Amino acid sequence: MLGRLLKITLLLLSATLVTAQTIPAGTHLTVRLNSTINSGKAEAGQSFGATLARALVVNGKTIAKSGTPVRGKVTYAKSSGRLHAPGQLTLRLTSVEINGHQIPVATSAHHAQGKSHTKGNVEKIGGGAAVGTLIGALAGGGKGAAIGAGAGAAAGTGVAAATGKEEAVIPAETALTFTTTR
Repeated sequence: MLGRLLKITLLLLSATLVTAQTIPAGTHLTVRLNSTINSGKAEAGQSFGATLARALVVNGKTIAKSGTPVRGKVTYAKSSGRLHAPGQLTLRLTSVEINGHQIPVATSAHHAQGKSHTKGNVEKIGGGAAVGTLIGALAGGGKGAAIGAGAGAAAGTGVAAATGKEEAVIPAETALTFTTTR
């Protein structure tokens, strides 16, 4: 038991030393995601896989080749609201495989946010109000136009609420650049 504990301790110590010696703070790591990450499905703490898009070169020496496996975590995920607050994601890298070992890294965060709801909502609600006004005016004159405008705006709001989610989505194969912090 003591021998096994010593082995684990030495392995962790050597991994820490390798990281400190091979990947200095300020090093840029460009990776390609293995799969799509969507704020509507992702959860904080969820891990993701990626590969180095470019070789990791430090002081003229290649530490890891392009295609080397990299791991990361979703550190923040918020699903989109229906009429406001687009989805948000924050990702960080956690390790790079070097010489067959997962070497821990600390990196800057990558933030992604879904599109704003404003333009689409204005189009849906305003379009509904305009159509309602036209139909109301044809059917009942000025009073009908006012009633139609209200009904059309309500219908447009309903359409916006039913179709309005704007999730943050980072597609598979997207290249992202992170910077090591220590």
